[in-house]
Amino acid sequence: MVLDLPRFYKACNPSKPLSMGDVNEIKYYIDFSPVRGNKIIESLKRTITLISPDEPTCQLFTGHIGCGKSTELLRLKAELEQQKFHVVYFESSQDLDMADVDLSDILLSIAGQVSESLEKIKI
Repeated sequence: MVLDLPRFYKACNPSKPLSMGDVNEIKYYIDFSPVRGNKIIESLKRTITLISPDEPTCQLFTGHIGCGKSTELLRLKAELEQQKFHVVYFESSQDLDMADVDLSDILLSIAGQVSESLEKIKI
């Protein structure tokens, strides 16, 4: 088998998360939970769907650049949407000037994204 190097690099770009809705990208997903020590996405999903389905939760999910945080969150988003949850996902770097961010910028960005998302579904 000949390695298509440009395609491989594109698939491994740490600044672009895998799209869980794209069958061409899903095949590149690797479950790293055994080396991370637990199944964090399953834990987040359980908290949202079973423990606190009608109440807001605050959960911290961190990691270094390129470790798969966005890919895992997009996977969680897809799984929650299958269970009829309304999920608002956005990348803060597209809304905010990452060199000059303060709390009010973050809160306004979140409010704007939530509002836009609710308008799309006519709520």
